[in-house]
Amino acid sequence: MEVLKLTTKTDESGCLNLTIPTQLRAVEVNVVLVLDPVSSVEKQELNYDFSDLVGRLTFGGDAVAMQRNLRDEW
Repeated sequence: MEVLKLTTKTDESGCLNLTIPTQLRAVEVNVVLVLDPVSSVEKQELNYDFSDLVGRLTFGGDAVAMQRNLRDEW
């Protein structure tokens, strides 16, 4: 069994033409076709700017010692 996924276009009359080469020669096959329209919104890469939500903390202690203390509490 092969699973194929591709994105293609229909022509002006709404017909979809597919030529899919396979390694199967002269055999009967079942074909399942799912048409899922692709919207232009999905194709856009969304670049979010989280700079107003980002902060920075400063820690003046020993990070490794703090980690060991937290681990020892378990």
